[in-house]
Amino acid sequence: MAEQRRPHLVVFTGSGISAESGIQTFRANDGLWADHPIEAVATPEAWRRDPRRVLEFYNTRRAQVRRARPNAAHKALAELEKRGFRVSIITQNIDDLHERAGSRNVLHLHGEILKARSTVDARMQYRLPRGGIELGDICDKGSQLRPDVVWFGESVSHFAEACEIVGEADLLLVVGTSLAVMPAASLLDHAPLEAPCVLVDPDAESLSPPGVARLSQPAGRGVPQLVRHWTREGRLWMPETLID
Repeated sequence: MAEQRRPHLVVFTGSGISAESGIQTFRANDGLWADHPIEAVATPEAWRRDPRRVLEFYNTRRAQVRRARPNAAHKALAELEKRGFRVSIITQNIDDLHERAGSRNVLHLHGEILKARSTVDARMQYRLPRGGIELGDICDKGSQLRPDVVWFGESVSHFAEACEIVGEADLLLVVGTSLAVMPAASLLDHAPLEAPCVLVDPDAESLSPPGVARLSQPAGRGVPQLVRHWTREGRLWMPETLID
């Protein structure tokens, strides 16, 4: 069957899926973010005020990402793609766990921590296979490098592309996100009216918007469960017995 005619699963993932691989979320009460207020390390103002502190913070996060490993949810989505399903992943996460699991169609809404970019030209990006970014590391135009992440107060450059992908969904799977960070949370509004949507999250009961089915399980358990059903049936469908 032609690529464009295959049912299209669009997956929208948030920090909950990465947390199961040991990557701390900024809303947690402990860990990496606890001693670093968002205003001090994740805003353009923080960068202008104290770039050294910002770079040190992201260097620490980068090391954490490199130590982390894809979990069962990442692997299940990659396996679904390998079995011939059309899968597009839109993620709020800045780690590369989806790619390391084997997923090929991944859009990072908020950037990628394993890249640096120029402070004068966002199109100039550099992969960071090892190490971090230090003061004095410059782009080809001679300007300081910064993390290739979207800070609070900055625009989400890939949002329009994400809206187009969601608009092509036959089924929308939302995993591990509170649906509280805008504009990403509004992506659900761009899904076709006929496309079912399911939220997989331990708090799905309270987080699920009207019209969204819910599977109140951690990503590492709920996503493989859905994938097993789809793989066995050879199609995307909503197994009602799984939905709380």
